[in-house]
Amino acid sequence: MNPLIRSTLRRREFLSRTALGLAFLTTPGAFAEELLRTPRQTEGPFYPDHLPLDTDNDLLVINDSITPAVGEVTYLSGRILGPDGAPIRGALVEIWQCDASGVYLHSKSGGDTDKKDKNFQGFGRFMTGSSGEYLFRTIKPVPYPGRTPHIHVAVKMKGRERWTTQCYIKGHPQNERDGIWKSVKDDAARASITPEFAPIAGAKAGELAAKFDVVMGYTPAA
Repeated sequence: MNPLIRSTLRRREFLSRTALGLAFLTTPGAFAEELLRTPRQTEGPFYPDHLPLDTDNDLLVINDSITPAVGEVTYLSGRILGPDGAPIRGALVEIWQCDASGVYLHSKSGGDTDKKDKNFQGFGRFMTGSSGEYLFRTIKPVPYPGRTPHIHVAVKMKGRERWTTQCYIKGHPQNERDGIWKSVKDDAARASITPEFAPIAGAKAGELAAKFDVVMGYTPAA
């Protein structure tokens, strides 16, 4: 087998296994009261109007390319939960964001399209298993005119319309000037969509990790 293809397969196998092996401290169904529901936020104008050929959970490398996207490598992970803390299986999690130059995977995206990163997938999908866990490898989001850095996160379930929120960076100075981030008035709710993007201990390439649990307003029937 071509060594490059073998390397790609190992990378994709790693991402799949890592999603199952991440340590989450929350115990399903162990809550006496309902969890704080994740605020729903605008989908925005740049949900991809043409999906990439590759829609897996690794946004840094498209198909079998060996050239990675530009940006700070970030592992975004979490769980999709019902209000009682029960994990939701079979939820299709989608994320999309602009590249390091502020350009989305959309025909009407702003930014400097001449600097568009052709190696950045810009959109990815992950189907949750019994634990409700998801995992993406992407880049740390960057600001663009009018918006603080963010990643759009959508959840799709059978029989329900796509539900969308946004994930922000804890402590970023532009958050306080972002109208969509500030539209969430409750401090705890706003904190729930603003996780820390922290360095991974022992990572030699400076990778980051962010944990972003999404609590839906309902638990699908079994």
